[in-house]
Amino acid sequence: MGLNYLALQIFNGLVSGAFYALLSLGLAIIFGMMRIVNFAHGAMYMLGAFGAYLAAKYLGLPFWWALALVPLAVGLLGVIFERTLIRRLMPLDPLYNLLLTFGLALVIEDFMKLFFGTQGTPYAIPASLSGVVDLGITVYPVYRLVVIALSSAVCFAVWFAIEKTPLGAKIRAATENPALTQAFGIDVSRLTALMFGFGVALAGLAGVLAAPTTNVTPTMGSDIIITTFAVVVIGGMGSIKGSILTGFLVGVVAALGAVLYPPIANTLIFLIMAAVLLVRPTGLFGAPETSAR
Repeated sequence: MGLNYLALQIFNGLVSGAFYALLSLGLAIIFGMMRIVNFAHGAMYMLGAFGAYLAAKYLGLPFWWALALVPLAVGLLGVIFERTLIRRLMPLDPLYNLLLTFGLALVIEDFMKLFFGTQGTPYAIPASLSGVVDLGITVYPVYRLVVIALSSAVCFAVWFAIEKTPLGAKIRAATENPALTQAFGIDVSRLTALMFGFGVALAGLAGVLAAPTTNVTPTMGSDIIITTFAVVVIGGMGSIKGSILTGFLVGVVAALGAVLYPPIANTLIFLIMAAVLLVRPTGLFGAPETSAR
């Protein structure tokens, strides 16, 4: 295996990792705030991709505008779901919301199949980001490098906001002790809805970024969400840092594994997950307190 080919696969893994990181980050935020395993996350990723495609086709919206506006629309849809459906089941066993979000994913996916079929629709790479760049060790598409850079920037900004800012302190307080946080005058109910919407918006952002790299299909969310859940488990449920770092790491490992030993490509991530859980049941970055809660 030549150095150029190896570098190419590493960059391909980083692109996949960029999507895993954004998706698992959204899942980690929702689980950390609400203790909900959101199975509809993949459907929100798919809606982000379709949102970019439909905005371009019917509204003539350029890619950069879609990148800004479509995640907001997906996040608003998430807030509506949280306010009208998920909140009603919060007092009950978490299993009910898990089943609810699983049902939502199936309904949304079948709804999109009804209108758009299952064949898939291409979404063109923006003209300003087309072409390739010579990195010395390999030649790589400009758009895919932008995906890696933009995803990394967003993930770092979210981590910094949650870990280092007053708003992040409120979010962490509401996660640890919502009753006490409410007593200090913070509207935990509104904060919960906003964070659910924000987590879903990250999935929408990943979908918009993914649209030019693959066919936009109603099943694209279900194709990626299982691997994303494995990333969240490996990193540690509810761990922001774990979701980001593990997302990129898993992407690279999966890409290299598929090249070095193709028969194991589809199961490598889950073998890694099993090995990590055997050694560290809370995940690589998960704290014992997180699991206990």
